[in-house]
Amino acid sequence: MGNRAGERRTGPKCIAIIGPFASGKTTLLESILARTGAIPRQNSVSSGSTVGDFTPEARTHQMSVEACFATTEFMGESITFVDLPGSVEFSYEAEPVLAACDLAIVVTEADEKKIPALQLIMRTLDDYGVPRMLFLNKMDKSAAGVRDTLKLLQPVSAAPLMLRQIPLRKNGIVIGSIDLALERAYVYREHAESEVAAIPDDEKAREVEARFSMLEHLADNDDALMEQLLEEIEPPRDAIFDDLAADLREGVVVPVLIGSAEKGNGILRLLKAIRHDAPDVAETRKRLGLADKAGTVMQVMKTVHTPHGGKLSVARVLSGTIADNSEIVSAQGKFGKVSGLYSLLGREQTKLSSAAEGMTVALGKLDDIRTGDTIGLGKAPPALFEIKPPPPVNTSALKPRERKDEVKLSSSLQKLGEEDPSLAMDHQDTGETVLSGHGEMHLRVAVERLEGKYQIPLEAAQAAVPYRETIRKGATQRGRHKKQTGGHGQFGDVMLEIRPLPRGAGFEFTDTISGGVVPKQYIPSVESGVRDFLKSGALGFPVVDIAVNLADGSYHSVDSSDMAFQMAAKLAMREAMAACSPVVLEPMMKIEVFTPSDATAKVTAILPQRRGQILGFDARPGWPGWDVVEAIMPRAEIGDLIVELRSATAGVGTYRAQFDHMAELTGRLADDVVNAHGKAA
Repeated sequence: MGNRAGERRTGPKCIAIIGPFASGKTTLLESILARTGAIPRQNSVSSGSTVGDFTPEARTHQMSVEACFATTEFMGESITFVDLPGSVEFSYEAEPVLAACDLAIVVTEADEKKIPALQLIMRTLDDYGVPRMLFLNKMDKSAAGVRDTLKLLQPVSAAPLMLRQIPLRKNGIVIGSIDLALERAYVYREHAESEVAAIPDDEKAREVEARFSMLEHLADNDDALMEQLLEEIEPPRDAIFDDLAADLREGVVVPVLIGSAEKGNGILRLLKAIRHDAPDVAETRKRLGLADKAGTVMQVMKTVHTPHGGKLSVARVLSGTIADNSEIVSAQGKFGKVSGLYSLLGREQTKLSSAAEGMTVALGKLDDIRTGDTIGLGKAPPALFEIKPPPPVNTSALKPRERKDEVKLSSSLQKLGEEDPSLAMDHQDTGETVLSGHGEMHLRVAVERLEGKYQIPLEAAQAAVPYRETIRKGATQRGRHKKQTGGHGQFGDVMLEIRPLPRGAGFEFTDTISGGVVPKQYIPSVESGVRDFLKSGALGFPVVDIAVNLADGSYHSVDSSDMAFQMAAKLAMREAMAACSPVVLEPMMKIEVFTPSDATAKVTAILPQRRGQILGFDARPGWPGWDVVEAIMPRAEIGDLIVELRSATAGVGTYRAQFDHMAELTGRLADDVVNAHGKAA
């Protein structure tokens, strides 16, 4: 492939820290910030005082629930690290961030249970083409051999995992690492720089073997190195480092480094690898399809509404520069003026006058700018990518405890949706305000934020199922409304013919009036009365799939009115419905469950317990080791399905559901639904 050497990339970088839940990402960020001097000492997640996880919700649950940005300096270069949540429920936070990052550090450990979540992360990185390193964390607690660990983890990665370091052990305990490129040993010191040491004699054979394996991986993409290996010529060290950087940037290998974030071990080597090997913003621009001379272009990675400073749009400067008070325009043609420009260190903000290419900064008070927007100066830039939140899998009906907070809830939900576009808000025809998200914890954190940050006491309940009712047979019924109150009275008289329609046909109104027994001007009033009744039928639910014909009636020249004929129509419908054998209809959903193959049997056992009819299952296209199970299931049974699915699939199972048809609900289940609805009403 010729000479792949080039100048070392400089300038501000943006590095994502991503990995499965509880893999140590926030601890790694804390360790990096302590090592680079951004904070005086490393704090623990359990202490509730880390730079990451600074929101009350994150500290309450001791887990990351949103992206956290922290800018520091290492060897004179600015690097912004973005700590991303590990829980599948908050995984969408990563997507607007990853596209504009230069590199991802994938944090994991030698734990087979983490593999499904790790596979999801690697697929997301593949989708965005983001180069990545793997940081094998918690080595001080691992008894597994590092090569055995790589064999365990390799199936999650399309590119080969390549060891850059191997552990240095003493009495079976990891006390340091051996750098395979530098051929040096490093003895760990807790929260301090490692001590350089000679490779022990009893480790040399293992180091030689591991180093040769690393060089073989590099030689797959470097013909000159391949020739040197075949001829047993020691390759120049500079060429090895150039190959390590080039292969990382091109995504043909995933370098693996080791350490312990909790003790600050392996952090300096990781930082040096980032500094030397990570792509710069020019290569990230190229990956995004942005021309080098595009002017000032920024990508919005996150939206935050702060209690006192208002709205902040966290963005990466992909090209050009940005100054405070600049007027910007989005790819969608939305305009705004930057009011405050900040560097971030968790919750701390440092005011800036301008930001250079490559920097990641927060822009103040861009009201019409959203997460995922591409923004520029002067003219609208091209949209670099479109964010598409996955379909929600859990819902909650929200109601303020005090009516005075209803307007406040609406505006706060709008802000919440800007901060987390994977949340969806909807006003259902059941009269409820429904919040949809990606799991039980996702919705719980959203409610906690509404109650804490926005000061709205809430009642949260499972969202109501939109039941309907219909009729099984027809009937003919007269309805007469007659009232004398002195002066003009009220008189309306109708004969209605009612019959069922095929499922899904809706409502049909006709008239066969002859001889003017019901004047034409009152026929729309009859239809209006019928429609009004159908909003809540004999069983209390909206009535569907029904045809009503106005066949006969009578009127009074003085006392008849629109209102009288509406009342007559309602009376006829109310009396007729009991004779029409009303029945409850429940919505049936077509559901696709996505699951690792080793959990498919559990999933196919769960669905029938929820009245699901399994249609079949097959391999998930493009997902080795995954299946998709198809079923028809009542919507009423889907409410907390995701909780059971996640429990059965190591936390990674999900589903997609869409309305399929309405089906009759009979027997005890129907009685329970009608009784519960009556009590609620």
